[in-house]
Order: sequence, then C-alpha cells, then structure tokens
Amino acid sequence: MMRYGAMNFPIRPVIDEIAEFSALGFDYLELSLDAPEAHHGKIRQEGKKIRRRLRESGMGLVIHLPTFVLTADLTEAIRNVSVQEMCRSMDLAAEMAGEKVVMHPGAITGLGPLVMDLAMGYAKESMEKMIAYARDLGLCVCLENMFPRYRSFFEPVHFSAVLQEHPDLKMTLDTGHANIDGGGRRIFEFIRRCGSRIGHVHASDNYGKRDDHLPIGEGNIDFPGVMRRLTQAGYRGTITLEVFAEDRKKLAESRDRLRRWVETCIGGGP
Repeated sequence: MMRYGAMNFPIRPVIDEIAEFSALGFDYLELSLDAPEAHHGKIRQEGKKIRRRLRESGMGLVIHLPTFVLTADLTEAIRNVSVQEMCRSMDLAAEMAGEKVVMHPGAITGLGPLVMDLAMGYAKESMEKMIAYARDLGLCVCLENMFPRYRSFFEPVHFSAVLQEHPDLKMTLDTGHANIDGGGRRIFEFIRRCGSRIGHVHASDNYGKRDDHLPIGEGNIDFPGVMRRLTQAGYRGTITLEVFAEDRKKLAESRDRLRRWVETCIGGGP
C-alpha cells in the first residue's frame, strides 16, 4: 500500500517539522539535507534526538540529498566539493538507516550550456561516482527527473541509458518537474518507459510554467490519471507531498486527495 510523507523546510528546525508532520498523520519524513537547519553536519549532531522523535511518532525516514550543490560545474574544485557534500550526506543517510535516498542529477549552469558535451560529461562522471559510493553503503538511490531549465535529465529518454547501466538504480518521479513545458505528456511517458523502475514519487501541482509546488488540484496536472497509471504499473511505494503552502493543512488535504484516487484505482472503481 502507498505510504505518504512530507519534506522539511530546511530553514526550520527538523524536530519541529517532525512534530508538525506527525500531527498531520504522515507516514514518514523526507529529510532534505540542506543548510541552514538540515546540513548533514548539523543533523549528525542532532541525529539521536531526531531518530528518537521519528520512532516515537511512528514515522519512517527518506533522505533527500543536497539540492544546492553543483556536481556538473565546469570548475573542477567546485565539482569535487559538491560530490564530497553528496557523499558525506550519504554517509549520514546510512547512519540514520534512511530507507532510500533521492538524488538530483547535476544542473548545467554558468557557461555550461555553451559547451553541453563537456558539461554533460562532467554531470555523468559525478553521477557515476555518487552512485558507486551509494552502492558501497548499501543505499537505494532514486534519481529524480528535473525540468527543461535544468538542461539535464528532464526527458524520459535521458533516463533510459543510466537505468540500463545501473540495474539497482531507481527513479524518483517528480510530477511538478515533469509537467513543466510538457503539457502533462512527460509524466505519462515517464510512467510508460520507467514504470517498473520508479522507486519514489514527489507530488505537487503547477500550471506547466514554473515549479510552483501547489497543493494537489490547484494546477492543471491530471492527478487521477497519474495515480491510475502508476497503480496500473504496479507502483505501491512512497509518495512525498512537495506542497509548499504556508498553511500546512493543505499538505494533508493534498495527501487525502491522492489517497482517495489511489484507493479507487486499486479497488477497481471508476
């Protein structure tokens, strides 16, 4: 059966986030390891307390590796330190027994778009290092699809080769990212091509222009159709609500909408 989680806002104390998500009835925390409140160094200091609160709340743990690093940067020193940050975060994920880790591919930034072959080579080189490191730690890696402005790993075809090369690699399907400049087509194409390799889902809504992280139903994504296709593909895993509304009740409302659609699909309803 599907399990539903929520992601911390890294400028807020993680302990406070756990309390709020637990009160809303979420099954797990997706811990985004970004500064200032959730950098791996700070979380390591508070790790015992965080694990205890999760146990007391009956919540599981998924780890989201750092977002704001540059593993495809044209400058070698920046790439290297970014990969190091990712690896130290994976060390923490292993220590905290996170059930899976979400990894962003390297963004092509700066002058990278002018030398795409070089930049993509660096992105793939860094990714190979990080996947190998995660494998040695026994971590389940779920590589996340991005959006066109990211310039890498935003189309289903971009995942074909890397999933074939790494049989143990999974995918994080981000519905918001897949909807940008895709009119919904890309979401269904990801499920069609990669359905058996989807190991995690990020759910948020938008109107296909920006990564707005709207509550489910407030954009133009066909979520009943998405849930139907996912369940038909056999997906029964984790779904993190990436709804960044100020009113956290919208998180729970979004989860409950998804849950109703999923239950209808699994139960064979219309």
